[in-house]
Amino acid sequence: MGPRDIRRHSKWPRALRMHGSVAPKLVAPLLGIGMWSALITTISEKVHTINVHPIVITVLGLVVGLALNLRSQTAYERYMEGRRMWAMLGASATSLARHIWLHVKEGEGSRAKTILISKTAALNLITGFVIALKHKLRFEPYATYDDLHPLIAHLDTFAINAGEPEPPRRAFLCKKVGYWMGFPMARSNPRKQIKRAKHPVGNLPLEILSHLSAYLTEQIDMGTFELGIAQNQSMNVMNDLHHILATTERVQTTPLPLAYSITISQITWVYLLTLPFQLTTLTGWLCIPITITTAYIVLGILYIGNELENPFGTEVNNLPLENYCEQIVSDVHVIAAISPAIMKAQIHAPQSQLLYPLSLETRELWSSRSEDEIRVALTQRADPSKTDMWERLNDWRNEVGHDEGQGSAQSDTVCGDCEQGQCRGGNDEHSPGNGGNHRPSWRGSRIWDRSSFSKGTFSA
Repeated sequence: MGPRDIRRHSKWPRALRMHGSVAPKLVAPLLGIGMWSALITTISEKVHTINVHPIVITVLGLVVGLALNLRSQTAYERYMEGRRMWAMLGASATSLARHIWLHVKEGEGSRAKTILISKTAALNLITGFVIALKHKLRFEPYATYDDLHPLIAHLDTFAINAGEPEPPRRAFLCKKVGYWMGFPMARSNPRKQIKRAKHPVGNLPLEILSHLSAYLTEQIDMGTFELGIAQNQSMNVMNDLHHILATTERVQTTPLPLAYSITISQITWVYLLTLPFQLTTLTGWLCIPITITTAYIVLGILYIGNELENPFGTEVNNLPLENYCEQIVSDVHVIAAISPAIMKAQIHAPQSQLLYPLSLETRELWSSRSEDEIRVALTQRADPSKTDMWERLNDWRNEVGHDEGQGSAQSDTVCGDCEQGQCRGGNDEHSPGNGGNHRPSWRGSRIWDRSSFSKGTFSA
């Protein structure tokens, strides 16, 4: 079925959901536990009374609880470590793509087109690394997969020279049902493609990193990647990508030691099999449902730990690597969607509203004002709370609707100290017209004119 699609939304209560639940895998074990507890209870009720002291439940329950806590904790740590590495991969991949796209100069003429094409190819290598890492963590070492091959088909790598994987064999219905119910015999070896490879498959993500390093070195030697700090950051990002590759491989290839896994499973089953002997005298025929309920809780925690041990697999509760790859690829494409020259020009766009929400005036209008006026406006924008700003902005919009047919309305700018009752000078001394030493305030005072209404601007 594959990992759960995080973009889908279900309105079912979580207690009633089956997709993502381990309940199907517990059907067979619970049937066995139910039959076993029914047998022990029947013998105790009809043949010979079985009486075991309840203290055994306490002792075994404590041991099982500690064992399951260790199993769940280690599995969840591995799951979160894999998620952290994939989040770091997204940040590093987009950061490297941004450095290449913005800081590698394209030049002019035919040379500009050549560099543009090479930059696009480099960004494809970045997305190729992300997808190749996904396949590697799922023991898919080849390069012929539909989402990967078009990005790296032109490279000379071991994975490409190794050919194609063997076509999957047809799975019979009994095997599909056994896999759905969690039978170990129905599960195939995830490393079978690596074992059946007739040629060396290499390490495709590492080889892609080597090609990316060669590209960066070429651009530095050509003089198109001149910014020193961008060079250092790009090389640091390359080291981060290599670190992510090594860390994810460590998480994948270092499960809980086999002795722990075997012992925890054995302890759990010993506890469940001995539970009816301790409950039958105390609960009678209720021993059967109580044992089944206890087995569902204990085995559910055990199976969840087994499923999360490899966070990069294809189980429902594993990390949705497909969604993560699609998001990273989309982000890289967004970076490459706009020319660096256009991005630089948009910073100086005259339509930008510099002091929103204090003022709706555009950059073009603020350019005609003095530096002191701009700095005072910046101070006033930081003074009131955001709620107050929005209230004043809504008030202005409402008043524009009422006063649009009544000509211009103006109110003199007043001193902020006068407004707060703290000014010690006269009104003449502090009035703007007399050039007094006043502190202008936009709180409760606005200068409006009909031209600003027509342009949709607010002059504070």
